[in-house]
Amino acid sequence: MTRADLSKKSRDVAAMFDGVARGYDRTNAVLSVGNASLWRLHTVRAIDPQPGERILDIAAGTGTSSAAIAKSGARVIAFDFSAGMIEEGRKRHPELEFVEGDAQRLPFGDDEFDAVTISFGLRNVEDPRLALSEMYRVLKPGGRVVICEFSRPPIGVIRRGYFAYLQKVMPFIAGAASTNPDAYRYLFESIADWPEQGILCQWMRAAGFTRVAYRNLTVGVVALHRGRKPIDAAMRESAAKKRVAGRRPTASAAAE
Repeated sequence: MTRADLSKKSRDVAAMFDGVARGYDRTNAVLSVGNASLWRLHTVRAIDPQPGERILDIAAGTGTSSAAIAKSGARVIAFDFSAGMIEEGRKRHPELEFVEGDAQRLPFGDDEFDAVTISFGLRNVEDPRLALSEMYRVLKPGGRVVICEFSRPPIGVIRRGYFAYLQKVMPFIAGAASTNPDAYRYLFESIADWPEQGILCQWMRAAGFTRVAYRNLTVGVVALHRGRKPIDAAMRESAAKKRVAGRRPTASAAAE
């Protein structure tokens, strides 16, 4: 079973999602108590897709979110690292373009997309900060990023109740609704281990994004993060230098 820690490997997590692809959307609807469609609606509104725009939907799964974005007339690429999810998605949405790959090494050129989005997938990446840098790279100057991810409710009593639900109630529901309860045990652990909203904002700024902000949904169970790739060339150069500095080893690390 894949564990939700920093040593997780993309191939292991992808294989886990392969096994739950067919019933994934149904189980998510049950586990989210119907909120999944509401979160999707808020995400599409935040992306604000326009006809003719080129949009990359990372961790698209079976293409449910991609199809919702494409209703605007935008050209959407549904991108995922799970072959099983993509296979199921192509059956359900033959009108969409699906691409399999790793969010840490996006198979696209620089400055290709008007918007990049990822919903409930960033925490499944081995190195989320590297994935953010890749999102920045493939965005056009002025392009926008929208990240919908499970988060930490800021109010203590709600946070405690939420984590009690994750630990005690959701495993029982997943056992009844899913063919692979272990996959959803990983889901619970990955949510609990994911950092709070402010940390993700810091990662986004370190990747080069500006105008970074977030909005809590469902009392902070989910947070919707947004940012922009700067248009100004000087700002982009400054952001690039920050990204390089962030990857450079410290003196003590270099000595080791």
